[in-house]
Amino acid sequence: MARLRAIRTYTYGGAWGPILTLTGDGYGFDMSSRHLEHLFAPRSVALIGASDRPRSIGATVMRNLLRGGFGGPIWPVNLRHATVAGREAYPTVESLPAAPELAVICTPAATVPGLIAALGSRGTRAAIVISAGLDGTLAEAMLRAARPFQLRILGPNCIGLLVPRIGLDASFAHVGASEGSLAFVAQSGALTTALLDWARGRHVGFSHFISLGNAADIDFGDLLDYLGRDPATRAILLYAESISSARKFMSAARATARVKPVIVVKSGRTAASALAAQSHSGALAGSDAVYDAAFRRAGILRVDTLRELFDAAEILSRWRSYCGPRLAIVSNGGGPAVLATDALTRSGGRLAELTAESVQRLNRAIPGAPGRANPLDVGGDARAERYLAALDVVLEDPGVDALLLMHAPTAVASVREIAGACAPRLARGPRPALACWLGAATGRPGDGFPEASMLPSYSTPEEAVGAFQHVVRYHQSQALLLEAPGVAPEPGRPDIQLARDIVASALAADRRTLTEPESKAILAAYGIPIVETRIARAPADLAAAAREVGYPVALKILSPDISHKSDVGGVALNIESAAELERAATAMLQRCRASSPAARIEGFTVQRMIRRGGAHELLAGIAVDPTFGPTIVFGQGGTAVELIADRALALPPLNTRLARELTARTRVHRLLLGYRDRAPVDMAAIERALVALSQLAADVPQIVELDVNPLLADRDGVIALDARVRLEPAALKGSERFAIRPYPVELEETVRLGGRELRLRPIRPEDFAQHKRFLSQCSPEDLHARFLSTFRELPDGEVARLTQIDYDREMAFVAEESDPAGGAETLGVARVATDPDNFEAEFAILVRSDFKRHGLGRLLLTRLIRYCRDRGTARMRSSVLSGNRCMLGLGTALGFTTRLAERGILEMSLELQSPAADRRAVKA
Repeated sequence: MARLRAIRTYTYGGAWGPILTLTGDGYGFDMSSRHLEHLFAPRSVALIGASDRPRSIGATVMRNLLRGGFGGPIWPVNLRHATVAGREAYPTVESLPAAPELAVICTPAATVPGLIAALGSRGTRAAIVISAGLDGTLAEAMLRAARPFQLRILGPNCIGLLVPRIGLDASFAHVGASEGSLAFVAQSGALTTALLDWARGRHVGFSHFISLGNAADIDFGDLLDYLGRDPATRAILLYAESISSARKFMSAARATARVKPVIVVKSGRTAASALAAQSHSGALAGSDAVYDAAFRRAGILRVDTLRELFDAAEILSRWRSYCGPRLAIVSNGGGPAVLATDALTRSGGRLAELTAESVQRLNRAIPGAPGRANPLDVGGDARAERYLAALDVVLEDPGVDALLLMHAPTAVASVREIAGACAPRLARGPRPALACWLGAATGRPGDGFPEASMLPSYSTPEEAVGAFQHVVRYHQSQALLLEAPGVAPEPGRPDIQLARDIVASALAADRRTLTEPESKAILAAYGIPIVETRIARAPADLAAAAREVGYPVALKILSPDISHKSDVGGVALNIESAAELERAATAMLQRCRASSPAARIEGFTVQRMIRRGGAHELLAGIAVDPTFGPTIVFGQGGTAVELIADRALALPPLNTRLARELTARTRVHRLLLGYRDRAPVDMAAIERALVALSQLAADVPQIVELDVNPLLADRDGVIALDARVRLEPAALKGSERFAIRPYPVELEETVRLGGRELRLRPIRPEDFAQHKRFLSQCSPEDLHARFLSTFRELPDGEVARLTQIDYDREMAFVAEESDPAGGAETLGVARVATDPDNFEAEFAILVRSDFKRHGLGRLLLTRLIRYCRDRGTARMRSSVLSGNRCMLGLGTALGFTTRLAERGILEMSLELQSPAADRRAVKA
C-alpha cells in the first residue's frame, strides 16, 4: 500500500465509500512484473563463473561488481579456486552461505539449465545469463528449469545490466555508467558498450542500463512495466531490432507512455517478406511501416538515430509546457533562418503566422523589418536591445506556440551577450522556447551564464528544429492516447455468419483465394457498399448478366490465379452493347491465356459501370503482420497504387477517431477534403468502411489479406468496385491475433434488477461524454470518498483514461439503462485491473449516488468475480477504509477476507480458484 500511494493518491470509491487507492502517476492500478525487483534492486549477488583469468568474462564481471560500489555481499562461485579477486569463492550454488537475490551466470552454455534449477531450489528469483551459445534446445531447458520457481532471466547472450543508483554493475562492459534518470534498454550488445562510451563523454546518466540479449524470458514488455512505475526513471530509451509478444508489448507500452516518455530507435527498415505478398495491402505486412503504426498507437516516440534518442529525451525533460506546433523563428541572419524554415517544412512542421498588429509593432521596433515577420531577421548588427524588443512582440502573439531564438556571433554582439540578455526573458516568457547558438561548439554559450542553461540549446538550425519536432510529435501521440471519440450511432450488426460461411466453403474446396463476387459479398455483409456484380461462367452467359445489371458495364476476368487483373489485360470498361461485350470477352481471354497460360480461367464477372465524376480511387484493406497480427491499410488506390506508394497502416481495433487519424497520414487525404471545384468526400463513409474492416479482421481470422481497390469515394459515400481476399486456416480466434485486444462484445449481457432492465457491458472510448455525465451525478461526498480530494469535476484527461482501457489487462463493466431520449445513462461501474502475469487483480466499484442500496453494487462485484475467475486470475483484492462497513459487509458475504494494511485501511482479498470461492460465487 505504501508503494501504491508513493506519489499522489486518488481513491476510487462507490456506494460504500473508498475502495481502491490509485497512484497519481496515471497507471490507475499497481502493475507489477513478477520478481524483477530482485533483478534491479538485489540485496546480494552471486557470480557463477567468477575468475581471476585476465580478460575473461568472469574476471571482467567480477571487477565491475567490485568497483561499482554495490552495498550487499558479492559471492564468487568457482569450482577450482578457493578465492577469486581476493574474496572467498564457493564451489557450487548449494555451498553459498545464503540464496543470492541475483545470480550472474557466465559459464559454458551446457551448464546453464542445471545452474538455474539449483538457484531456483535455493530460493533465487532472478538471474542474468551472460553466456552465449544457448540454442533452441538449451534455451528451452533453461526456461523449463526456471518455471517452477518463477525465476526471471535476463539474457542469454547479453552484456548484463547496470543500476548506478545502487552501485550495481553486473556486466562485462568496459566502462561504467553515471547515475541519472534515463533508462536505456538495447538488444544489441555491441551497441550497448558503444553507448556507454558516448554517454560517459557527454555526462549522460542512467537509472538503468540494460542489455536484453536474446530475451528468452524478460523482454521489452516486462521492462516497460517495471520502469514505467520506477520513480527514479523519468524517460525510457529503447534500441529495438525486433519485438516479441506483441500484445504484452503493446499493453505495457500504452500504459507506460501515459506517464513518461518512451522513445525508440528501431533498426531494419526493409522487409524482404513484402516481396511474397499477393495483394497491395499484404505487401505492407512485415514491413517497417507496421512498427511505425504500433509505436504510434502505443504513444511511443520513434526517432531515426541514437543521437536523436538522447536529444529527444533531453528536450522532453526540459520543455516546460506544450502550447502547440506553431513555431516562430527569430534570427540575426537570413541564411540560418531560411535553413531552420526549410528543416521545419521538411519535417511537416508549422510556421507560426503573426497577426497584422504584431507585424506593425515589429516594423516600428526593428529598422528595416521585413513585411513577412516569420522567420524574423533582426539584422546582422542586432544587439541585445533589438532582440528583446522582437521577443516581446513575438512571445505575446496568440498565433505563436513556441519560439526558436537563433544567433550567429558577430563583432557587434557575441553569443554570450545575447544569451545572457535573452535567456532569462525566454525562460520566464509565456511561451516555451529553445535556442540555436551558431558557432558555439557545444551549442551552449559557455559557463558564465547560468540563465542560458535553462533553455534547450543547439548548435545548428536543423538540430534545433528537429528537437522541437520531437516535442510536437510526442505530444500529438499523447493527445491521440487521450482524445475521446465522438458519440457515433450504434452500428448495424454485420452478418458474421454469412462471411464465415463463404470462407468455410472456400477452404473446404481447398481454395485459398476468394472470387471477386465472394469477396464483395463479405464486404456487403459488413455494410460496405458494393457495385452490383454477376458471374458469367461462359461467354454465352455474358449478355444475360449484362441485361440484369444494366449497360454500360465493366468486364473482368474471373481466375483464382490472377491477382492483379489489369496487369494481364483482364479488365474492360465502359462496354455499351452486347456485341461490344462479346468482342471484349474474346480479346480478354486471348490476352490472359497468352500472359498467364497456367492460370485457371473460371469465367467473367460483369458489373454495372459506375460513373461518378470527381470520385477518388482509394485503397482499403487488411494485412496480417507476423509480429503484430492484423493491420488496416488505407491510401490512394487505382492501377498505379505501387508507383504512387501513398499508404498508411494502423493496428486494429479501430473506432472512427482512429480511422480518421489513419486517413490523415496519407497524401491523398488533402485531396479528399476538397479543392478548387472538387467537393469534399464523405469522410464519415470512409471511416465507417475502415472500422468495418477492423471488425471483419476480428470476426473472420482466416482472412490474411484483403484488398478493396478501388474503393470509390465522393461526397455521396463510398462503393467497392473490386475486392480480393486471401485465406489461410486459422489457428487462433480473430481477436487473439490482435496486438491490442478489441472490444469484447461477447461480454455484453442484459440483466434485471428490481424490475428494471439494465445493460451490463464493457466500457468503450465512445463513453466519454456519458461517463463524464455519470460522474457529475455522484455527490460531492461520494466523490470525496472516492478520490480523497475535493474537486468540482474530474479533468477530461482522467475521464478519458477511465474510458480508454486495455481490455487485455483491465475491465470496466458499466451498468446502463435506456433513457427516454433513446440514449443511455450509466448507473454504476465496476473496474478491475490485473498485473501483467494475471496473478492478482485490484478492483473498484462506483454506484451513482441516487441509485444506492438497490443491489447494484453486489451485482457488479459478482460480475467482476466471475470475469476474473474465467480469465484464470488467482486473487482479487481491494483497499477499504476501516469505517466502510457496507463494503466490508458485502465482501464478507462474498467470501473476501480482510487484514489490516495500514492505519485506517483494510485490505480485502479473495482467492478465486479455490473450490470454496466457486461455491460462494454460485450462491451469490
